[in-house]
Amino acid sequence: QVQLVESGGGLVQSGGSLRLSCAASGSIFTINAMAWYRQAPGKQRDLVARITSGGSTNYADSVKGRFTISRDNAKNTVYLQMNSLKPEDTAVYYCNVDWAGRRDSWGQGTQVTVSS
Repeated sequence: QVQLVESGGGLVQSGGSLRLSCAASGSIFTINAMAWYRQAPGKQRDLVARITSGGSTNYADSVKGRFTISRDNAKNTVYLQMNSLKPEDTAVYYCNVDWAGRRDSWGQGTQVTVSS
């Protein structure tokens, strides 16, 4: 059994910053990639940022230059540094782990609210 524990969400004013963390624990297998998705009310869940085991990253166009994804392989932890936050960044943010040879895992979600 694998657990993904997310932290770091909250309420912040427009232009502010937050840092999300997601730690994987339990039966850890080889990780292909770790990612952050987000889902706003009434909308689909979309990819925000992804980082592979080799360190390659990709970002949604809407967050490029403002968000940075990083990971600590030794701790099986992924981070999302979010700067210059905008009201449209308001959503529930979900951690995702792409395992080698097994189904993806998802975190429980953490709310990020950006006030104008």
